Amino acid sequence: MSVTQQHLLDTYRAAQHGGPRPPAPGRHDWQVVREIRDHGRFRAVIEERPARGRVRSALSGLIRGAFRRRGSVARTP
Repeated sequence: MSVTQQHLLDTYRAAQHGGPRPPAPGRHDWQVVREIRDHGRFRAVIEERPARGRVRSALSGLIRGAFRRRGSVARTP
């Protein structure tokens, strides 16, 4: 069963029972993404880690490490 079919079935059941209609599929996706991001920041603060910039600092550390392993001398093909 697809998401659309499930939504239509839920809407039909809500109408039969006199309940509120369910939200359309995908309506709250960005809100869920923001809540997951906020929860990750919250967990970082609780665990006494930096709450922001963790991905960027990790990637920059990897890039710096790759350049250190290569050496400071420029290679010529």
